[in-house]
Amino acid sequence: MATFVQYGCGFCAPPGWENFDASPTLRFERLPLLGRLYTKNKARFPVNVRYGDIVHGLPIALGSCDGVYSSHIIEHLSREDARTALRNSLSLLKPGGLFRVVVPDLRALVVSYLDSGETDACSAFMERSMLGRAGGESSWKAAAGRLFGNGAHLWLWDEPGLKSELLAAGFVDVRSARLGDSGVAAFDAVEQSARFKDSVALQGTRP
Repeated sequence: MATFVQYGCGFCAPPGWENFDASPTLRFERLPLLGRLYTKNKARFPVNVRYGDIVHGLPIALGSCDGVYSSHIIEHLSREDARTALRNSLSLLKPGGLFRVVVPDLRALVVSYLDSGETDACSAFMERSMLGRAGGESSWKAAAGRLFGNGAHLWLWDEPGLKSELLAAGFVDVRSARLGDSGVAAFDAVEQSARFKDSVALQGTRP
Protein backbone atom coordinates (compact mmCIF):
# COMPACT_ATOMS: atom_id res chain seq x y z
CA MET A 1 0.00 0.00 0.00
CA ALA A 2 1.36 3.41 -0.98
CA THR A 3 2.22 5.84 1.80
CA PHE A 4 1.92 9.60 1.39
CA VAL A 5 2.86 12.13 4.07
CA GLN A 6 2.29 15.86 4.33
CA TYR A 7 3.55 18.07 7.11
CA GLY A 8 2.21 21.45 8.10
CA CYS A 9 -1.14 20.33 6.76
CA GLY A 10 -3.32 22.72 8.77
CA PHE A 11 -6.95 21.86 8.06
CA CYS A 12 -6.23 20.14 4.74
CA ALA A 13 -6.14 16.52 5.84
CA PRO A 14 -7.52 14.22 3.14
CA PRO A 15 -7.99 10.51 3.80
CA GLY A 16 -5.27 8.34 2.40
CA TRP A 17 -2.58 10.72 3.63
CA GLU A 18 -0.58 10.75 6.85
CA ASN A 19 -1.28 14.33 7.95
CA PHE A 20 0.99 16.14 10.41
CA ASP A 21 1.13 19.64 11.83
CA ALA A 22 3.49 21.21 14.37
CA SER A 23 1.02 23.82 15.62
CA PRO A 24 1.05 24.31 19.40
CA THR A 25 -2.72 24.79 19.09
CA LEU A 26 -3.06 21.23 17.83
CA ARG A 27 -1.19 19.92 20.87
CA PHE A 28 -3.44 21.97 23.14
CA GLU A 29 -6.61 20.71 21.45
CA ARG A 30 -5.53 17.12 22.04
CA LEU A 31 -5.24 17.53 25.80
CA PRO A 32 -7.68 15.06 27.43
CA LEU A 33 -9.98 17.56 29.20
CA LEU A 34 -9.04 21.22 28.78
CA GLY A 35 -8.29 20.81 25.09
CA ARG A 36 -11.87 19.77 24.38
CA LEU A 37 -13.28 22.97 25.82
CA TYR A 38 -11.26 25.57 23.95
CA THR A 39 -9.69 26.14 20.57
CA LYS A 40 -7.77 29.14 19.25
CA ASN A 41 -9.17 28.84 15.73
CA LYS A 42 -12.73 29.04 14.36
CA ALA A 43 -12.55 25.30 13.73
CA ARG A 44 -10.69 22.45 15.36
CA PHE A 45 -8.04 20.44 13.60
CA PRO A 46 -9.45 17.40 11.79
CA VAL A 47 -9.25 14.21 13.82
CA ASN A 48 -6.86 12.61 11.34
CA VAL A 49 -4.18 15.26 11.90
CA ARG A 50 -1.34 14.20 14.17
CA TYR A 51 1.24 16.38 15.85
CA GLY A 52 4.59 16.10 14.12
CA ASP A 53 7.60 18.34 13.61
CA ILE A 54 9.60 17.63 10.45
CA VAL A 55 12.72 19.26 11.93
CA HIS A 56 12.80 16.81 14.82
CA GLY A 57 11.53 13.93 12.68
CA LEU A 58 8.09 12.47 12.05
CA PRO A 59 6.91 9.13 13.50
CA ILE A 60 7.08 7.49 10.09
CA ALA A 61 9.44 4.70 9.10
CA LEU A 62 12.40 5.96 7.10
CA GLY A 63 12.37 4.99 3.45
CA SER A 64 8.67 4.06 3.56
CA CYS A 65 6.93 6.87 1.67
CA ASP A 66 5.95 7.14 -1.97
CA GLY A 67 5.36 10.87 -1.67
CA VAL A 68 5.94 13.74 0.75
CA TYR A 69 4.29 17.16 0.46
CA SER A 70 5.04 20.48 2.12
CA SER A 71 3.05 23.64 1.35
CA HIS A 72 4.00 27.02 2.81
CA ILE A 73 5.90 25.56 5.76
CA ILE A 74 9.61 25.78 4.95
CA GLU A 75 9.52 29.59 5.07
CA HIS A 76 8.44 29.41 8.73
CA LEU A 77 11.75 27.77 9.60
CA SER A 78 15.20 29.23 10.07
CA ARG A 79 17.61 28.49 7.23
CA GLU A 80 19.35 25.72 9.14
CA ASP A 81 16.06 24.16 10.28
CA ALA A 82 14.82 24.33 6.69
CA ARG A 83 17.89 22.39 5.58
CA THR A 84 17.21 19.79 8.27
CA ALA A 85 13.58 19.56 7.17
CA LEU A 86 14.61 18.92 3.57
CA ARG A 87 17.05 16.19 4.59
CA ASN A 88 14.39 14.60 6.79
CA SER A 89 11.90 14.77 3.93
CA LEU A 90 14.36 12.90 1.71
CA SER A 91 14.92 10.23 4.36
CA LEU A 92 11.20 9.43 4.53
CA LEU A 93 10.99 8.57 0.85
CA LYS A 94 11.50 5.28 -0.89
CA PRO A 95 13.96 5.33 -3.79
CA GLY A 96 12.07 7.02 -6.62
CA GLY A 97 9.66 8.69 -4.21
CA LEU A 98 8.57 12.27 -4.90
CA PHE A 99 8.83 15.36 -2.73
CA ARG A 100 6.81 18.42 -3.68
CA VAL A 101 7.32 21.70 -1.87
CA VAL A 102 5.65 25.10 -2.20
CA VAL A 103 6.84 28.33 -0.59
CA PRO A 104 6.15 32.06 -1.13
CA ASP A 105 8.33 33.47 -3.90
CA LEU A 106 10.71 36.12 -2.55
CA ARG A 107 11.36 37.36 -6.08
CA ALA A 108 7.64 37.95 -6.71
CA LEU A 109 7.37 39.88 -3.45
CA VAL A 110 10.38 42.06 -4.28
CA VAL A 111 9.20 42.76 -7.84
CA SER A 112 5.77 43.76 -6.52
CA TYR A 113 7.44 46.11 -4.04
CA LEU A 114 9.73 47.69 -6.62
CA ASP A 115 6.91 48.15 -9.13
CA SER A 116 4.37 49.48 -6.64
CA GLY A 117 5.03 53.21 -6.67
CA GLU A 118 2.76 53.57 -3.63
CA THR A 119 3.94 55.56 -0.64
CA ASP A 120 3.20 52.64 1.69
CA ALA A 121 4.96 50.07 -0.53
CA CYS A 122 7.44 49.18 2.22
CA SER A 123 4.66 48.43 4.71
CA ALA A 124 2.76 46.40 2.11
CA PHE A 125 5.93 44.39 1.45
CA MET A 126 6.50 43.70 5.14
CA GLU A 127 2.89 42.61 5.59
CA ARG A 128 2.84 40.36 2.51
CA SER A 129 6.20 38.86 3.35
CA MET A 130 5.20 38.33 7.00
CA LEU A 131 8.57 39.63 8.11
CA GLY A 132 9.06 41.83 11.17
CA ARG A 133 6.46 42.88 13.72
CA ALA A 134 4.00 45.72 13.38
CA GLY A 135 3.38 45.91 17.13
CA GLY A 136 0.34 47.55 18.66
CA GLU A 137 -0.85 44.45 20.49
CA SER A 138 -0.74 44.17 24.26
CA SER A 139 2.38 42.57 25.67
CA TRP A 140 0.63 39.45 26.95
CA LYS A 141 -1.14 38.89 23.63
CA ALA A 142 2.13 39.32 21.75
CA ALA A 143 3.89 36.89 24.06
CA ALA A 144 1.08 34.36 23.75
CA GLY A 145 1.11 34.67 19.97
CA ARG A 146 4.82 33.92 19.82
CA LEU A 147 4.42 31.02 22.24
CA PHE A 148 1.33 29.37 20.75
CA GLY A 149 1.67 30.39 17.13
CA ASN A 150 4.25 29.98 14.41
CA GLY A 151 2.87 32.30 11.74
CA ALA A 152 5.93 34.47 11.12
CA HIS A 153 8.23 33.88 8.18
CA LEU A 154 11.84 33.32 9.20
CA TRP A 155 13.57 32.74 5.85
CA LEU A 156 12.19 33.39 2.36
CA TRP A 157 13.29 31.66 -0.84
CA ASP A 158 13.39 32.19 -4.57
CA GLU A 159 13.45 29.31 -7.05
CA PRO A 160 17.23 29.09 -7.61
CA GLY A 161 17.92 29.25 -3.89
CA LEU A 162 15.43 26.57 -2.93
CA LYS A 163 16.43 24.35 -5.84
CA SER A 164 20.05 24.45 -4.70
CA GLU A 165 18.98 23.43 -1.20
CA LEU A 166 17.03 20.42 -2.52
CA LEU A 167 20.04 19.33 -4.53
CA ALA A 168 22.31 19.77 -1.51
CA ALA A 169 19.90 17.67 0.58
CA GLY A 170 20.31 14.82 -1.89
CA PHE A 171 17.31 15.12 -4.20
CA VAL A 172 17.71 14.49 -7.91
CA ASP A 173 15.68 15.52 -10.97
CA VAL A 174 14.67 18.74 -9.20
CA ARG A 175 12.35 20.78 -11.39
CA SER A 176 9.74 23.50 -11.25
CA ALA A 177 6.30 22.17 -10.40
CA ARG A 178 2.82 23.28 -11.38
CA LEU A 179 -0.51 22.44 -9.84
CA GLY A 180 -1.44 18.86 -10.70
CA ASP A 181 1.64 18.02 -12.80
CA SER A 182 3.14 15.37 -10.50
CA GLY A 183 1.71 12.43 -12.45
CA VAL A 184 0.66 10.91 -9.12
CA ALA A 185 -3.07 11.15 -8.42
CA ALA A 186 -2.62 11.24 -4.63
CA PHE A 187 -1.07 14.72 -4.79
CA ASP A 188 -4.28 16.09 -6.30
CA ALA A 189 -5.93 15.64 -2.89
CA VAL A 190 -3.54 17.98 -1.07
CA GLU A 191 -2.57 20.59 -3.65
CA GLN A 192 -4.57 23.82 -3.71
CA SER A 193 -4.42 26.34 -6.55
CA ALA A 194 -4.30 29.38 -4.23
CA ARG A 195 -1.11 28.07 -2.67
CA PHE A 196 0.69 28.11 -6.02
CA LYS A 197 0.00 31.79 -6.69
CA ASP A 198 3.13 33.98 -6.36
CA SER A 199 4.96 30.93 -5.06
CA VAL A 200 7.92 28.74 -5.80
CA ALA A 201 6.91 25.12 -6.35
CA LEU A 202 9.49 22.40 -6.88
CA GLN A 203 9.55 18.63 -7.22
CA GLY A 204 12.45 16.40 -6.35
CA THR A 205 13.06 12.65 -6.35
CA ARG A 206 14.94 10.41 -3.96
CA PRO A 207 17.63 8.58 -5.90
